[in-house]
Amino acid sequence: MPDQQFLSTVQKLENNIASVVLGKRDVIRFCLVALFAGEHLLLEDVPGVGKTLLARALAKSISGVFKRIQFTPDLIPADITGSNIYNPQKKEFDFVKGPIFGNILLADEINRTTPRTQSAMLEAMSERQVSCDGITTVLPPLFMVIATENPIEFEGTYPLPESQLDRFLMRVSVGYPERNEELEILNSHQFSSPIDKLKPVLSVEDILQIQKEVRKVYVAFDIQNYVLDLIEGTRTSSELFVGVSPRGGIAFTHAAQALAFIENRDFVNPDDIKRLAVPVLAHRVITKSFGQTNQREIVESIIERLVNTTPTPR
Repeated sequence: MPDQQFLSTVQKLENNIASVVLGKRDVIRFCLVALFAGEHLLLEDVPGVGKTLLARALAKSISGVFKRIQFTPDLIPADITGSNIYNPQKKEFDFVKGPIFGNILLADEINRTTPRTQSAMLEAMSERQVSCDGITTVLPPLFMVIATENPIEFEGTYPLPESQLDRFLMRVSVGYPERNEELEILNSHQFSSPIDKLKPVLSVEDILQIQKEVRKVYVAFDIQNYVLDLIEGTRTSSELFVGVSPRGGIAFTHAAQALAFIENRDFVNPDDIKRLAVPVLAHRVITKSFGQTNQREIVESIIERLVNTTPTPR
């Protein structure tokens, strides 16, 4: 079983975020899965449902370096990664780090900028480093991108490149709150924002240690084959043009390990795989009907049918 001290720390973090993001325990748990798996998270939903609030609450709960980039059509790659600036005193160029050099990076409305600028995130998200003018600078050991985006049907948005989508562990929707939860939200924001009072409950070192513990969660041979059966199903589906990549399979396994750890288990079970299939796999595939406005609903229903028709290991 996972160390009870770690589990207490995880619960403390979850409760801290839930004190600000009301009524969204499942979404918060998925955020923690991405964090503890050492991966990145994409929050896609309509404006105003709390995507940015959720990202800020997670960042403020960790005593690390939080950076935010508001993505706009005129943003350029150097605004993200940084650039070499001439220093007249030293008579040489100094690399001035951009906002990507932090522990938690909020990429707000990431799909409102051009694909050229979005591509500046690829190396950082995959290899945890930034290259500028032939010089490579390593990012901090704890580096997580939490990106928010509006549905592509909205005005002024660009679809994210497939290669960038594949670097996000999960795509999650926040959704509208229930009426009683929304009433509580109205009351909590009457005089000030609750997030202003939020304090860190974990250090960067705590998170890095938990990430190491997550990798120790056992994934049985039958579970590995179950993951591969689902992935193979996306590649052979008559409805899909592009299936899940090997990187997606690795991410799927890491997500399942993190979920099992959070739920006080030292092994992954089939239910972990089923719960994570849609948020982990749906954004990694392309349908043959690409171009229709309801792409997300179509692809998620395909993944759900695949889960329902793939034999579950006993």
